[in-house]
Amino acid sequence: MVTSMKPQTPPGERLEITGIRDHLHEPRRLRGRGWLTAAVALLAAGGALLGASLDVRMPVGAGRFLSTGLIVAWCVCALYLAKRRPDEPSGLVMSTGALGATLAVLGTVLLGRHVGSSARDLAAACRAMGVAALPACGLHLVLGLPDGRLRSTARRTIVGLAYGAALGVAVLGFTRRPALPLVGVAVLSVFAGTAAALGFVARCRQATPSTRPRLQWPAWGVTVAIAIGSGTAVLNGLVAWPGPIRAIAVGATVLIPLSLAIAASGQIAVRIDRLLVHTITLAGLVGLVGTSYVLVVVGLGRTPTGDERSLLGLSILAAAIAALLWVPARRRLTDFATRRVYGERHAPDELLRTFGSRLTRALPLDELLLQLAESLKKTMALEAAEVWTRSAEGRLERVVSVPDRGPAAIALGADEERVVARAGVSGPVWARVWLPALIPTDREEPVLRIVPITNSGELLGLMVASRPDGAIAFDDHDDQALTELARQVGLALHNVKLDSALQESLDEVRRQADELRASRARIVQAGDAQRRAIERDLHDGAQQHLVALAVSVRLARQVAESDVSQTITMLEAIGTDLQDAVQELRNLAHGIYPPLLAERGLPEALSAAAGRAALPTSAEAESVGRYPQATEAAIYFCVLEALQNAGKHAGDGAQATIKLHENEGALLFEVADDGAGFDLATGAHHGHGFVNMADRVGAIGGTITVDSAPGTGTRISGRIPLLG
Repeated sequence: MVTSMKPQTPPGERLEITGIRDHLHEPRRLRGRGWLTAAVALLAAGGALLGASLDVRMPVGAGRFLSTGLIVAWCVCALYLAKRRPDEPSGLVMSTGALGATLAVLGTVLLGRHVGSSARDLAAACRAMGVAALPACGLHLVLGLPDGRLRSTARRTIVGLAYGAALGVAVLGFTRRPALPLVGVAVLSVFAGTAAALGFVARCRQATPSTRPRLQWPAWGVTVAIAIGSGTAVLNGLVAWPGPIRAIAVGATVLIPLSLAIAASGQIAVRIDRLLVHTITLAGLVGLVGTSYVLVVVGLGRTPTGDERSLLGLSILAAAIAALLWVPARRRLTDFATRRVYGERHAPDELLRTFGSRLTRALPLDELLLQLAESLKKTMALEAAEVWTRSAEGRLERVVSVPDRGPAAIALGADEERVVARAGVSGPVWARVWLPALIPTDREEPVLRIVPITNSGELLGLMVASRPDGAIAFDDHDDQALTELARQVGLALHNVKLDSALQESLDEVRRQADELRASRARIVQAGDAQRRAIERDLHDGAQQHLVALAVSVRLARQVAESDVSQTITMLEAIGTDLQDAVQELRNLAHGIYPPLLAERGLPEALSAAAGRAALPTSAEAESVGRYPQATEAAIYFCVLEALQNAGKHAGDGAQATIKLHENEGALLFEVADDGAGFDLATGAHHGHGFVNMADRVGAIGGTITVDSAPGTGTRISGRIPLLG
């Protein structure tokens, strides 16, 4: 039985997948929940317009027309969500909240008209139900962000409790008609607001990059609405402007449904980050200015009147303009002051503060260190600034000095190097003991600081900062700045060291790649040459013997009837020639791959090769066992090549020795002779035979070493690692 396994999508990721799918397909038609959302939204908008068209003698909240416009805005945004994302319940929650507001407006309008008692009871019930439903719907909308789905049992429970409490407040309002249960509404509103704030913060912490914009847009709308309402209240309290505070504050909330609609658009939602940052900054600035003026007015102990309000209003406007212009003006003023004070565009301490960021730029390290020394000299009022680096030989070398004092070097022992690396910011007393070469001989009490440049405990260099005689001594702030700067320079030098090591490794890899390509070409050429040699040996050797045997057999058949004795003689000669042909073929097969090597291994094969060598040769390989075929073949043919070279160049009277043994996970072999030898400087060991040996052994991870000198013979050693 075959079971189909489907990957289970975690609940937290289901929203992201849905959002991506909706964004890609861009649904344009209503379906399912979208039709219900549209119906509720149209019902709410129609009821609000009906309430605005009726005559009424009593005020309706912030105003009938403002309330109607706000309800219509929520309905329009709910319709947009229903069309854009019909599978999400957020549009339905928005339209339900708008319907609750419509009921509250209609109930209030009807209570202000001359209607019968039954109609008044119905109006009171509508008003109580609508007012109580608003906090519950708002809580549902916030806890369901960004798509209206309640993803946890806790959120569903809280929203359920809110709707239950709203129903209780509505029943209480109906029993006390026409008065509203203000205490119950206030308690429900506080509960809903607190739960919404906590739930929104928790949802933001769990947000992913795909859902974060849809959470940030509502946050932007709420922030701007609160800023407008608070700013209006503060200004009205200080200068009695602008007009009705409640109308402006309620009207500003239209940004909330608009932000929810914008968040549903995939093209616009991603553009929230920069806008939200500027909005929060501006809101904080407005709050700071308003708070400052409130504290000033409270400090006066009375409310401004008459001309004082006009003056206060103008001063608030001036403060707001100055606050808004401060950010762009600050940079230009800083540049202007820097040019006038230091004679250049940037302050001398800027390099010290931005040295770490400059390391990523395409600046040579020498140029960067020179700029550092110049900036250090200006910033700390130094007489001289020097940077020393540690060379590969372990010496400290002066690479940068301002003013230029030329190159210099200090040799350090191992103990001195450890002491210097562990030292912190040090003065002249310490330097006289460990680095006396850094102390000027013509000054008794120099004012200087020596800072080791280290990374992970390794000494990479020194920084030396000195002031003229009689100058102010270095303080703790200077020492701290030098320490931090030395840390950054140490990181830079360490990176340069790593870059150099990486470049060397890259060069080595390139060299090995070139050798590998050349080796491959030589292997192909050697294979072609071996095939041509086999063809030549077959043609000139065994083939000639077999042709001669065929001719002899035909002649023997012709004389067989006339001369029996001659036939017998010819057959004996044919037998001898046949044995020679067989031996020729055997020798040829032995040169391709010796059967003795395949059957008995290296010890007997090398002993046989020593017996056939041109020089008297001994073989020592008794303790060696069997190895992979590639390893045995490489060693065998390398030994044959070395014996052939020895036979050609060692000279008369020379002797050769073959040694083979295993040591430390590798198979070692050696072919040595006591012949004439040669000078390695002549490059003779780079000849064809030596290159063939290196290619054979290198193909299986081994190495070949040639050691020779005139009059001392030649030793060819090989090492092949044994895997496993």
